[in-house]
Amino acid sequence: MQYTKLGNSGLDVSRICLGSMGFGTPGNDMFPWAVGAEDSEAVVKQALDLGINFFDTANIYSYGDSERYLGQALKKNAKRDEVVVATKVFFTHSDKPNQHGLSRKAIMHQIDQSLERLCMDYVDLYIIHRWDYRTPIEETMEALHDLVKAGKVRYLGASAMYAWQFEKAQFVAASHNWTPFISMQSHMNLLYREEEREMLPLCQDENVAVTPYSPLASGRLTRQWSAQTKRYQSDQVARGKYDHTESQDMEIVERVHHLAGKYEAPMVQVALAWLLHKPQVAAPIIGAHKPDHVRSAVDALNLDLTPDDMAYLEEPYLPHTVTGPWAPDQTDFTR
Repeated sequence: MQYTKLGNSGLDVSRICLGSMGFGTPGNDMFPWAVGAEDSEAVVKQALDLGINFFDTANIYSYGDSERYLGQALKKNAKRDEVVVATKVFFTHSDKPNQHGLSRKAIMHQIDQSLERLCMDYVDLYIIHRWDYRTPIEETMEALHDLVKAGKVRYLGASAMYAWQFEKAQFVAASHNWTPFISMQSHMNLLYREEEREMLPLCQDENVAVTPYSPLASGRLTRQWSAQTKRYQSDQVARGKYDHTESQDMEIVERVHHLAGKYEAPMVQVALAWLLHKPQVAAPIIGAHKPDHVRSAVDALNLDLTPDDMAYLEEPYLPHTVTGPWAPDQTDFTR
Protein backbone atom coordinates (compact mmCIF):
# COMPACT_ATOMS: atom_id res chain seq x y z
CA MET A 1 0.00 0.00 0.00
CA GLN A 2 1.09 3.55 -0.71
CA TYR A 3 0.34 6.38 1.72
CA THR A 4 0.25 10.15 1.34
CA LYS A 5 -0.35 13.23 3.46
CA LEU A 6 -3.92 14.48 3.24
CA GLY A 7 -3.47 17.99 1.88
CA ASN A 8 -1.78 20.55 4.10
CA SER A 9 -1.80 18.33 7.19
CA GLY A 10 0.23 15.67 8.92
CA LEU A 11 -2.46 13.02 8.42
CA ASP A 12 -1.30 9.89 6.57
CA VAL A 13 -3.91 8.13 4.43
CA SER A 14 -3.79 5.19 2.06
CA ARG A 15 -3.93 6.14 -1.62
CA ILE A 16 -7.12 4.12 -1.93
CA CYS A 17 -10.06 5.09 0.30
CA LEU A 18 -12.83 2.57 0.93
CA GLY A 19 -16.23 4.20 0.53
CA SER A 20 -19.12 2.60 2.37
CA MET A 21 -22.11 4.10 0.58
CA GLY A 22 -22.98 0.53 -0.42
CA PHE A 23 -23.22 -0.66 3.19
CA GLY A 24 -26.82 -0.89 4.40
CA THR A 25 -29.90 -3.02 4.72
CA PRO A 26 -30.27 -4.83 1.37
CA GLY A 27 -33.27 -3.59 -0.56
CA ASN A 28 -33.60 -0.30 1.33
CA ASP A 29 -35.38 2.40 -0.62
CA MET A 30 -32.30 4.64 -0.81
CA PHE A 31 -29.76 2.11 -2.11
CA PRO A 32 -31.51 -1.18 -3.01
CA TRP A 33 -28.16 -2.64 -4.09
CA ALA A 34 -26.57 -2.20 -0.62
CA VAL A 35 -24.99 -5.15 1.20
CA GLY A 36 -25.69 -6.12 4.81
CA ALA A 37 -23.56 -6.09 7.94
CA GLU A 38 -21.82 -9.43 7.39
CA ASP A 39 -20.83 -8.69 3.80
CA SER A 40 -19.80 -5.16 4.77
CA GLU A 41 -17.47 -6.51 7.44
CA ALA A 42 -15.86 -8.89 4.94
CA VAL A 43 -15.12 -5.94 2.64
CA VAL A 44 -13.67 -3.88 5.51
CA LYS A 45 -11.48 -6.79 6.66
CA GLN A 46 -10.08 -7.20 3.16
CA ALA A 47 -9.35 -3.48 2.97
CA LEU A 48 -7.50 -3.57 6.28
CA ASP A 49 -5.52 -6.64 5.22
CA LEU A 50 -4.41 -4.79 2.09
CA GLY A 51 -3.21 -1.77 4.07
CA ILE A 52 -6.14 0.58 3.49
CA ASN A 53 -6.50 2.86 6.51
CA PHE A 54 -8.88 5.45 5.03
CA PHE A 55 -12.66 4.89 5.22
CA ASP A 56 -15.48 7.15 4.07
CA THR A 57 -19.19 7.22 4.95
CA ALA A 58 -21.99 9.76 5.56
CA ASN A 59 -24.83 10.27 7.99
CA ILE A 60 -27.39 9.93 5.18
CA TYR A 61 -26.18 6.69 3.57
CA SER A 62 -28.89 4.05 3.99
CA TYR A 63 -30.37 6.32 6.68
CA GLY A 64 -27.46 5.71 9.07
CA ASP A 65 -26.88 2.00 8.48
CA SER A 66 -23.68 2.69 6.56
CA GLU A 67 -22.16 4.39 9.59
CA ARG A 68 -23.40 1.60 11.85
CA TYR A 69 -21.98 -1.21 9.72
CA LEU A 70 -18.66 0.54 9.14
CA GLY A 71 -18.30 1.36 12.84
CA GLN A 72 -19.07 -2.20 13.89
CA ALA A 73 -16.63 -3.67 11.38
CA LEU A 74 -13.79 -1.36 12.40
CA LYS A 75 -14.42 -1.86 16.11
CA LYS A 76 -14.04 -5.63 15.65
CA ASN A 77 -11.11 -5.61 13.25
CA ALA A 78 -8.97 -2.50 13.72
CA LYS A 79 -7.34 -0.29 16.32
CA ARG A 80 -9.04 3.11 16.38
CA ASP A 81 -5.80 5.07 16.26
CA GLU A 82 -4.64 3.20 13.14
CA VAL A 83 -7.60 4.09 10.90
CA VAL A 84 -8.81 7.36 9.39
CA VAL A 85 -12.59 7.65 9.34
CA ALA A 86 -14.49 10.29 7.41
CA THR A 87 -18.19 11.02 7.59
CA LYS A 88 -20.39 13.82 6.27
CA VAL A 89 -23.07 16.28 7.32
CA PHE A 90 -25.84 18.07 5.39
CA PHE A 91 -28.48 15.57 4.27
CA THR A 92 -30.76 13.71 6.69
CA HIS A 93 -33.81 11.46 6.47
CA SER A 94 -36.05 14.27 7.78
CA ASP A 95 -37.46 17.29 5.97
CA LYS A 96 -38.45 19.08 9.19
CA PRO A 97 -36.84 22.42 10.17
CA ASN A 98 -33.38 22.34 11.76
CA GLN A 99 -32.84 18.66 10.97
CA HIS A 100 -30.55 19.14 7.97
CA GLY A 101 -28.16 21.58 6.32
CA LEU A 102 -25.19 23.31 7.91
CA SER A 103 -26.65 25.48 10.65
CA ARG A 104 -24.91 25.38 14.00
CA LYS A 105 -27.88 23.54 15.48
CA ALA A 106 -27.90 20.88 12.76
CA ILE A 107 -24.13 20.35 12.80
CA MET A 108 -23.95 19.99 16.58
CA HIS A 109 -26.78 17.47 16.58
CA GLN A 110 -25.63 15.47 13.57
CA ILE A 111 -22.06 14.94 14.79
CA ASP A 112 -23.36 13.35 17.98
CA GLN A 113 -25.69 11.11 15.98
CA SER A 114 -22.86 10.04 13.69
CA LEU A 115 -20.50 9.31 16.58
CA GLU A 116 -23.15 7.19 18.25
CA ARG A 117 -23.76 5.15 15.10
CA LEU A 118 -20.02 4.75 14.46
CA CYS A 119 -19.36 3.78 18.10
CA MET A 120 -16.53 6.32 18.18
CA ASP A 121 -15.50 9.29 20.31
CA TYR A 122 -14.32 11.30 17.30
CA VAL A 123 -14.09 11.24 13.51
CA ASP A 124 -10.83 12.00 11.77
CA LEU A 125 -12.35 13.92 8.86
CA TYR A 126 -15.73 15.70 9.00
CA ILE A 127 -16.98 16.69 5.56
CA ILE A 128 -19.72 19.12 4.61
CA HIS A 129 -21.68 17.16 2.02
CA ARG A 130 -22.95 20.20 0.08
CA TRP A 131 -22.95 24.02 0.23
CA ASP A 132 -25.80 25.43 2.32
CA TYR A 133 -27.26 28.52 0.66
CA ARG A 134 -29.59 29.06 3.62
CA THR A 135 -26.95 29.37 6.34
CA PRO A 136 -24.18 32.01 6.56
CA ILE A 137 -20.85 30.37 5.84
CA GLU A 138 -19.46 32.15 8.93
CA GLU A 139 -21.91 30.22 11.12
CA THR A 140 -20.96 26.93 9.49
CA MET A 141 -17.21 27.44 9.71
CA GLU A 142 -17.32 28.52 13.35
CA ALA A 143 -19.45 25.51 14.30
CA LEU A 144 -17.05 23.15 12.53
CA HIS A 145 -14.08 24.83 14.22
CA ASP A 146 -15.76 24.36 17.60
CA LEU A 147 -16.12 20.64 16.91
CA VAL A 148 -12.38 20.43 16.28
CA LYS A 149 -11.64 22.29 19.52
CA ALA A 150 -14.09 20.04 21.39
CA GLY A 151 -12.19 16.94 20.23
CA LYS A 152 -15.07 15.44 18.29
CA VAL A 153 -13.40 16.07 14.92
CA ARG A 154 -9.71 16.04 13.96
CA TYR A 155 -9.80 17.60 10.47
CA LEU A 156 -12.33 19.20 8.13
CA GLY A 157 -13.22 18.48 4.51
CA ALA A 158 -15.71 19.68 1.91
CA SER A 159 -17.54 18.08 -0.99
CA ALA A 160 -19.42 18.88 -4.20
CA MET A 161 -19.48 22.65 -4.52
CA TYR A 162 -18.29 25.38 -6.88
CA ALA A 163 -14.73 26.65 -6.63
CA TRP A 164 -15.86 30.15 -5.61
CA GLN A 165 -17.79 28.67 -2.70
CA PHE A 166 -14.84 26.63 -1.52
CA GLU A 167 -12.51 29.62 -1.75
CA LYS A 168 -15.01 31.75 0.19
CA ALA A 169 -15.18 29.17 2.99
CA GLN A 170 -11.38 28.97 3.18
CA PHE A 171 -11.15 32.76 3.28
CA VAL A 172 -13.69 32.97 6.11
CA ALA A 173 -11.77 30.37 8.10
CA ALA A 174 -8.45 32.15 7.58
CA SER A 175 -9.95 35.55 8.45
CA HIS A 176 -11.15 34.29 11.85
CA ASN A 177 -8.28 31.90 12.56
CA TRP A 178 -10.71 28.97 12.35
CA THR A 179 -9.88 25.47 11.12
CA PRO A 180 -9.71 25.30 7.29
CA PHE A 181 -10.62 22.43 5.01
CA ILE A 182 -7.78 20.08 4.07
CA SER A 183 -9.67 18.00 1.49
CA MET A 184 -12.19 18.31 -1.31
CA GLN A 185 -14.34 15.33 -2.24
CA SER A 186 -15.30 16.00 -5.85
CA HIS A 187 -17.28 14.11 -8.47
CA MET A 188 -14.51 13.11 -10.85
CA ASN A 189 -13.80 10.28 -13.26
CA LEU A 190 -12.97 9.75 -16.94
CA LEU A 191 -16.62 10.36 -17.90
CA TYR A 192 -16.98 13.51 -15.77
CA ARG A 193 -14.01 15.90 -15.68
CA GLU A 194 -15.59 19.30 -15.09
CA GLU A 195 -13.67 19.62 -11.79
CA GLU A 196 -10.47 20.00 -13.79
CA ARG A 197 -11.54 23.48 -14.96
CA GLU A 198 -11.50 25.37 -11.64
CA MET A 199 -11.65 23.16 -8.53
CA LEU A 200 -8.52 21.10 -9.15
CA PRO A 201 -6.27 24.08 -9.94
CA LEU A 202 -7.56 25.80 -6.78
CA CYS A 203 -6.84 22.71 -4.68
CA GLN A 204 -3.38 22.37 -6.16
CA ASP A 205 -2.59 26.01 -5.45
CA GLU A 206 -3.76 25.77 -1.82
CA ASN A 207 -2.43 22.24 -1.17
CA VAL A 208 -5.89 20.77 -0.60
CA ALA A 209 -6.18 17.02 -1.15
CA VAL A 210 -8.69 15.83 -3.75
CA THR A 211 -10.52 12.60 -2.92
CA PRO A 212 -12.72 11.85 -5.95
CA TYR A 213 -16.05 10.16 -5.42
CA SER A 214 -17.63 7.95 -8.08
CA PRO A 215 -14.18 7.33 -9.60
CA LEU A 216 -15.60 4.48 -11.67
CA ALA A 217 -18.77 6.32 -12.76
CA SER A 218 -20.93 3.97 -10.70
CA GLY A 219 -19.44 0.96 -12.46
CA ARG A 220 -19.66 2.27 -16.02
CA LEU A 221 -15.86 2.33 -16.29
CA THR A 222 -15.48 -1.25 -15.03
CA ARG A 223 -17.23 -3.02 -17.89
CA GLN A 224 -18.43 -2.46 -21.42
CA TRP A 225 -21.55 -0.34 -21.48
CA SER A 226 -23.91 -3.12 -22.54
CA ALA A 227 -23.35 -5.07 -19.29
CA GLN A 228 -26.26 -5.07 -16.84
CA THR A 229 -26.02 -5.22 -13.04
CA LYS A 230 -28.47 -4.84 -10.18
CA ARG A 231 -26.98 -1.46 -9.31
CA TYR A 232 -27.06 -0.28 -12.91
CA GLN A 233 -30.76 -1.07 -13.08
CA SER A 234 -31.76 0.33 -9.64
CA ASP A 235 -29.42 3.29 -9.00
CA GLN A 236 -31.53 6.14 -10.31
CA VAL A 237 -29.10 8.80 -9.04
CA ALA A 238 -26.27 7.33 -11.10
CA ARG A 239 -28.50 6.93 -14.13
CA GLY A 240 -29.39 10.60 -13.87
CA LYS A 241 -25.68 11.47 -13.88
CA TYR A 242 -24.57 9.35 -16.81
CA ASP A 243 -27.36 8.00 -19.01
CA HIS A 244 -28.01 11.23 -20.89
CA THR A 245 -24.36 11.43 -22.08
CA GLU A 246 -24.05 7.75 -22.97
CA SER A 247 -23.48 8.33 -26.67
CA GLN A 248 -20.55 10.72 -26.16
CA ASP A 249 -19.06 8.71 -23.28
CA MET A 250 -19.13 5.35 -25.06
CA GLU A 251 -15.85 6.07 -26.85
CA ILE A 252 -14.08 6.70 -23.53
CA VAL A 253 -15.32 3.41 -22.08
CA GLU A 254 -14.09 1.63 -25.20
CA ARG A 255 -10.66 3.21 -24.81
CA VAL A 256 -10.48 2.07 -21.19
CA HIS A 257 -11.34 -1.42 -22.43
CA HIS A 258 -8.62 -1.20 -25.08
CA LEU A 259 -5.92 -0.18 -22.58
CA ALA A 260 -7.08 -2.90 -20.19
CA GLY A 261 -6.34 -5.38 -22.95
CA LYS A 262 -2.98 -3.80 -23.64
CA TYR A 263 -1.89 -4.13 -20.00
CA GLU A 264 -3.79 -7.37 -19.32
CA ALA A 265 -5.55 -5.67 -16.43
CA PRO A 266 -9.21 -5.17 -15.49
CA MET A 267 -10.86 -1.96 -16.69
CA VAL A 268 -11.27 -0.83 -13.08
CA GLN A 269 -7.49 -0.59 -12.72
CA VAL A 270 -7.09 1.53 -15.83
CA ALA A 271 -9.80 3.96 -14.70
CA LEU A 272 -8.32 4.27 -11.20
CA ALA A 273 -4.75 4.52 -12.48
CA TRP A 274 -5.80 7.54 -14.58
CA LEU A 275 -6.98 9.30 -11.40
CA LEU A 276 -3.95 8.23 -9.38
CA HIS A 277 -1.69 9.85 -12.00
CA LYS A 278 -3.31 13.24 -11.35
CA PRO A 279 -1.01 15.15 -8.94
CA GLN A 280 -3.90 16.74 -7.04
CA VAL A 281 -5.57 13.39 -6.29
CA ALA A 282 -4.70 11.91 -2.90
CA ALA A 283 -7.06 8.94 -2.77
CA PRO A 284 -10.00 7.94 -4.97
CA ILE A 285 -12.97 6.69 -2.95
CA ILE A 286 -13.87 3.24 -4.23
CA GLY A 287 -17.07 1.42 -3.42
CA ALA A 288 -16.97 -2.34 -2.96
CA HIS A 289 -19.59 -5.01 -2.32
CA LYS A 290 -17.19 -7.96 -2.34
CA PRO A 291 -13.65 -8.42 -0.97
CA ASP A 292 -12.21 -9.09 -4.41
CA HIS A 293 -13.43 -5.66 -5.56
CA VAL A 294 -11.07 -4.12 -3.03
CA ARG A 295 -8.08 -6.17 -4.13
CA SER A 296 -8.62 -5.27 -7.76
CA ALA A 297 -8.79 -1.57 -6.90
CA VAL A 298 -5.61 -1.69 -4.84
CA ASP A 299 -3.76 -3.33 -7.72
CA ALA A 300 -4.33 -0.13 -9.70
CA LEU A 301 -1.51 1.40 -7.67
CA ASN A 302 0.91 -0.79 -9.62
CA LEU A 303 -0.33 0.19 -13.08
CA ASP A 304 1.89 2.85 -14.68
CA LEU A 305 0.18 4.68 -17.50
CA THR A 306 2.35 6.56 -19.97
CA PRO A 307 1.70 10.18 -21.00
CA ASP A 308 0.43 8.79 -24.30
CA ASP A 309 -1.99 6.52 -22.43
CA MET A 310 -3.31 9.46 -20.45
CA ALA A 311 -3.81 11.53 -23.60
CA TYR A 312 -5.50 8.59 -25.34
CA LEU A 313 -8.03 8.24 -22.50
CA GLU A 314 -8.71 11.97 -22.29
CA GLU A 315 -8.93 12.93 -25.96
CA PRO A 316 -12.62 12.03 -26.62
CA TYR A 317 -14.00 13.97 -23.64
CA LEU A 318 -16.60 16.67 -24.27
CA PRO A 319 -17.96 19.17 -21.72
CA HIS A 320 -20.72 17.87 -19.47
CA THR A 321 -23.47 19.55 -17.48
CA VAL A 322 -22.16 20.27 -13.99
CA THR A 323 -23.30 17.52 -11.62
CA GLY A 324 -22.74 17.48 -7.87
CA PRO A 325 -22.93 21.03 -6.48
CA TRP A 326 -26.18 21.84 -4.71
CA ALA A 327 -28.46 24.36 -6.43
CA PRO A 328 -30.14 27.17 -4.45
CA ASP A 329 -33.65 26.03 -5.38
CA GLN A 330 -33.19 22.37 -4.43
CA THR A 331 -35.30 21.43 -1.42
CA ASP A 332 -34.94 17.65 -1.03
CA PHE A 333 -32.56 17.43 1.93
CA THR A 334 -33.22 13.70 2.30
CA ARG A 335 -30.96 12.58 -0.58
